[in-house]
Amino acid sequence: MLNPLLKLNPKLFDKNIEMTPIRRGFGEGLVIAGDLNKDVVGLCADLVESTAMNLFKDKYPDRFIEMGIAEQNMASVASGMAAMGKIPFITSYAMFSPGRNWEQIRTTICYNDRNVKIAGSHAGVSVGADGGTHQAIEDIALMRVIPNMVLISPCDANEAKKATIACSQTKTPTYIRLARNNTPLITTRETPFIIGKAQTVFIPAGDKRAEIGIIATGALLFKAMKVANELEKEGKAVKVLNLSTIKPLDEEAIWQLAHETRAIVTVEEHQIIGGMGSAVAECLARHYPTPIEFIGVKDKFGQSGTPEELLEHYAMGEKDIREAIKRVLARKTK
Repeated sequence: MLNPLLKLNPKLFDKNIEMTPIRRGFGEGLVIAGDLNKDVVGLCADLVESTAMNLFKDKYPDRFIEMGIAEQNMASVASGMAAMGKIPFITSYAMFSPGRNWEQIRTTICYNDRNVKIAGSHAGVSVGADGGTHQAIEDIALMRVIPNMVLISPCDANEAKKATIACSQTKTPTYIRLARNNTPLITTRETPFIIGKAQTVFIPAGDKRAEIGIIATGALLFKAMKVANELEKEGKAVKVLNLSTIKPLDEEAIWQLAHETRAIVTVEEHQIIGGMGSAVAECLARHYPTPIEFIGVKDKFGQSGTPEELLEHYAMGEKDIREAIKRVLARKTK
């Protein structure tokens, strides 16, 4: 059942659940961040509507800079602005920022520990028909390896809005990973959000001990929760952890879930190599070695197709999550 302490959307499993692009939450949150602090500024690489930065541009045109298709320059300019006390938010498609300007993010922003926020939109294969050249499925690996970088992967528009406001009040380089398509609203305005804290969004009814733990991030959290809800009807006790902050990692929440269930499945719309699942595996290898299965892209490039076609093709659908659960439970009983 849904964790009642988190005040999640009670219509989550209804057919008419409200859908909103995660990037829209970023745009709305950036406007509020700008309302709260006059030092918040926006820079974009010629994609204001696509990244939802147009909301900030329309309200604060004197605090917005159109950088053109020059992502490397955008990162360096933002670093300089941060050195002068501004709080720059830079946006583009994730394939181009952090994909194209990774070295500038590493050297001019993180090496100098500059307070720059990077919003990478259109992450994952669910970009769809734009194809493999525009589908960022390596960005978590790119960002989490850099010292000083905070990495947030919101599950829906509400969480993206809260994450954007929250990171505007920190002083650390931060990457926010955003999906393009309409995504079910899992959380509500009342759902708490703290950078660095994972949340158990689905728990067994009746205080039963969970026999399987699912750790998901980003838009695929919804599919993980749908699977958990169906398994509950079949008599299985499942817990689902929303790992919205991938770095710093909430290691305590991860090893506690592993200790209870002794079987973990990670779910992400990203390469398995170097992604969120890798971070979870690293944590468990240190603290509590546990059987684990990974849902994600298996060392392949993306391609054109509808979002659902691609998620199924790359084995990131609900059926694939169920099969991963069967595999890990079989290993658990040995």
